[in-house]
Amino acid sequence: MAKITFLGAAGTVTGSTRSRWPGPRSSSPAVNWMLDATVLAALASPKRLQILDWLRDPTAHFPPQRDGDLVEDGVCVVFIANKLGVAQPTATAHLQALARAGLVTAKRIGQWTFYKRNEAGLRALKQKVAEEL
Repeated sequence: MAKITFLGAAGTVTGSTRSRWPGPRSSSPAVNWMLDATVLAALASPKRLQILDWLRDPTAHFPPQRDGDLVEDGVCVVFIANKLGVAQPTATAHLQALARAGLVTAKRIGQWTFYKRNEAGLRALKQKVAEEL
């Protein structure tokens, strides 16, 4: 089975959610990441794909937040859980899977965690899939 790599920005996940991807594999300013079961599992869930779609245009899909800007900081996990119709821990598990795959970033503000799409990681993933498959 061939290995597929995609590029993502180093240190894009902040707060308690950490990426489990290996460190840089080249001298390029971007980090090479391997597309493995973590990414494929994150993309295999219809709920996770729905979250990625909603985060593409957060102002169209979520109400204004008291803390954090929808576009700059991301969407609070509570709003995502409500929209998905699941408990907050379930939404957090979905979002952490996406974060481990490098598809979203997390930002802590006070006691809340906000998520937004990692557009650089998504672009690189699309490009590598197109090249390799």
